[in-house]
Amino acid sequence: MSGRVPAVCTRGPSRFSISGESLIGSSRRGPPYPAVSFARVPLDISDLPTRHNYLLALPQSRFEEILADWVAELEVPIQRGREVVGMRQDHTGVDVEASDGRALRAQYLVGCDGGRSVIRKAAGIDFPGWEPTISSVIAEVALRDEPELGIRHDRNGTQAIGRLEAGGRFGIVVSEPYSPHSGEPTVRELSRAMVAVWGTDYGAHGPTWISRFTDMTRQAASYRKGRVLLAGDAAHVHYPVGGQGLNVGVQDAMNLGWKLAEVLHGRSLDSLLDTYDAERHPVGARVLQNTMAQNALTRSEPRIDALRETMRELLSIDESRKRIASMICGLDIHYDLGEGHPLLGRRMPDLDLVTADGPLRVFSLLRDARPILLDLAMGQRLRPHAVGRSGSAGRGDVERPVGASGARSCRSACSCARPARWARRVDGRRRRPRARRRTLDLIRKPVSVGLVASWRR
Repeated sequence: MSGRVPAVCTRGPSRFSISGESLIGSSRRGPPYPAVSFARVPLDISDLPTRHNYLLALPQSRFEEILADWVAELEVPIQRGREVVGMRQDHTGVDVEASDGRALRAQYLVGCDGGRSVIRKAAGIDFPGWEPTISSVIAEVALRDEPELGIRHDRNGTQAIGRLEAGGRFGIVVSEPYSPHSGEPTVRELSRAMVAVWGTDYGAHGPTWISRFTDMTRQAASYRKGRVLLAGDAAHVHYPVGGQGLNVGVQDAMNLGWKLAEVLHGRSLDSLLDTYDAERHPVGARVLQNTMAQNALTRSEPRIDALRETMRELLSIDESRKRIASMICGLDIHYDLGEGHPLLGRRMPDLDLVTADGPLRVFSLLRDARPILLDLAMGQRLRPHAVGRSGSAGRGDVERPVGASGARSCRSACSCARPARWARRVDGRRRRPRARRRTLDLIRKPVSVGLVASWRR
């Protein structure tokens, strides 16, 4: 582990680029469910601007296997069983101290080491936020007696027992008021908490695993300090409601990974890394805000129930439903790239394109993790590169589709937060009668629009 390497990311790779299709193809479990939930209020997502506008039942353990297999395919070196216990940085790099006494020198260090991040603490990055109010034990166990299956809610939050697919085992979540704990929970603690909720522990025994989580909510004051950067739970922790935690962490990695690569290969200045904090910190803050709101509404007592029913009425309004559902799904993210076209800094719709080589989809062009410049006006005088941030030239590909379809996707992508009238500006078919108009779309590596240009010759 000694020597000099370009970058280190603890507990995983510093960039992700895995397609939804590969996950779905290897993990489908039963029929899709076209809704998400906000504080126990179901929200239809079947009309959101994505080809995968549904949920699939997928255990976290299986999802972790899929990601691990994908990382193995990329031959990313992972040093397992070697804990980072300290680090120090200077103006040229970072020295990392491992638990086995050996050291490693890197140009940059990305801390993905969880809410108790050693790297964040060693870098001196503050972690402000709110202390926990509830504590939940989650476990997979065997039960001697047939339990009451299903989910209930009380003043402490969610209480649930569900039957797992194989082995006659059960998944359990039990919540109670927060009190300080040391170490992982035991079967005895689980039994005591179950008795408090159901009046019995149903003979719980033989745990496969038991863990604990709380509603502690914190966010790093900055995602970067010098040559140290943070991603995932090291940068933000929140109550796990709405299934947003994994998504926002992977999005962090996507945003940071390509920028690190640009800097390490000398194609961009170090200042490009500052845009990681500028773009991702607001996204994390919004996730913290909505999970705190949901956590409060997940509990049950007369005043909270009344507020939730009021929210249910508000979310029955189509515009409100789309706005909140898009937030939960991460489809409303808008990076501030300055004034310009409404799609600038937003997610690029997965349009169907018509090319000289046949039909294809926009997202199929992104699998090589390179920027794409779409010339929807069939221009013939473009160079195969685009000027990137900080005055750098980022190599990419030029595609000249004959036409583009998908007005519904474009219109929906804008209308998540902006008026639908912008659809006329991004639908390639509606531009074609104006033959002299030139339209370019530069798609940055994390599938967001970095440039939209349209002008007349």
